[in-house]
Amino acid sequence: MADITITCKDCGKEFVFTEGEQAFFKQVGLEHNPVRCPGCRKARKASKQTVEQKNEQTEQSENAN
Repeated sequence: MADITITCKDCGKEFVFTEGEQAFFKQVGLEHNPVRCPGCRKARKASKQTVEQKNEQTEQSENAN
């Protein structure tokens, strides 16, 4: 298994998906290569967490009434 160069679907920059990362993905059962670079993956995860927190706050305020 060799390192793979992938183009990020969000920012368009190339990043390297190393042999070690590939082995980890396989070990934890992930079947597909990443489509986003580490920076975009981190930003996307943070964005999702913010949305989830807002949803929880909305539910809590609705339940309080």
